Amino acid sequence: MKISIQQNTLSKAIGIVQRGVSSRSTLPILSGVLLRAINDELILTGTDLELGIETKVKCNVIEEGSIVLTSKLFGEVVRKLPPEEISIEADMENNVHINCGNSKFNIVGQPYEEYPQLPELDEEKSFHISKELLRSMIKQTIFATAQDETRPILTGALMEIEKSEASLIALDGYRLALKKVKIDYSEDIKVVIPAKTLSEVSKIVDEDESDVKISTTENHIIFSAGPTVVTSRLLEGQFLNYRDIIRSEYKTKAVVSTKELQSSIERASLLAREGKNNLIKLDISDDTVVITSNSEIGDVYESIPIKLEGDNIQIAFNSKYILDGIKAIESEEIELYLTSNVNPCIMKPLNDESYTYLVLPVRLA
Repeated sequence: MKISIQQNTLSKAIGIVQRGVSSRSTLPILSGVLLRAINDELILTGTDLELGIETKVKCNVIEEGSIVLTSKLFGEVVRKLPPEEISIEADMENNVHINCGNSKFNIVGQPYEEYPQLPELDEEKSFHISKELLRSMIKQTIFATAQDETRPILTGALMEIEKSEASLIALDGYRLALKKVKIDYSEDIKVVIPAKTLSEVSKIVDEDESDVKISTTENHIIFSAGPTVVTSRLLEGQFLNYRDIIRSEYKTKAVVSTKELQSSIERASLLAREGKNNLIKLDISDDTVVITSNSEIGDVYESIPIKLEGDNIQIAFNSKYILDGIKAIESEEIELYLTSNVNPCIMKPLNDESYTYLVLPVRLA
């Protein structure tokens, strides 16, 4: 293999595929990045067998070929080189010679034949979604995935497609986030995607202007955004029946300013954190919601106006959980639906059914 390529082009491509490389793999080959020079392109691949990222960049291919280089070292070498043209040449013994300006590196590579192949795209099970819609879906749900591995299925988000509507659902046992968007695709799909995959996809599609193509196989999901392809294993198991959790009946409905509610709870949470339980209390009555928090070092009282329908209610929450939902809502006003102080609170943007956030209350002694 022999190529020449601009330093900044190569550095950016390495940075993308390194997101798929694990630093803790027991297989030495997986600590590397696969380079393939074909026609006028350099194809870079990084994978940990669960997540795989591949991207293509234009370059001058003098001699086609493939090699695997240690991801961390190769990335650092390229980043430290001056912003000039880099020459990379691999010999028959897998020795790689990197020249740029007055710098010369010789690095020992690994044979490309041992590197795992990523699954191919299935054109029949593919649909397109705009970059903005996909990023919005991920941003408004991913924070509600479970962080511990006791229930592995909940460390991912359920992507469900029914009747040309795509939903992304995340829940961790304390809260649930659901985002729905319309898409041009008629088949039904139901897959659980690891949160790590969605996080990386969100970062990568932000760098590309085109729509994202999503394909599913029996065990994998593939996201294609411009020259970059992200492949991920799906999580196995039965996702919780989220529809049973989201009830439509309520006894109290309050409409409140998103900004005012967020600011008040953020201030109240300063003391809630000191109390080590993050507890804040909401007293909803008449045209006001009073937010309080008490700890050993003091207490806080916040009052903001609301539009109330139904019963007065006193209810308590973990301030972090309720704040996460408020921050994910992009409208100027929020609708709160409540039944009792032991039943979940449902939050939605005003007059917008595309997003639902549900949070469990904390039982008051």
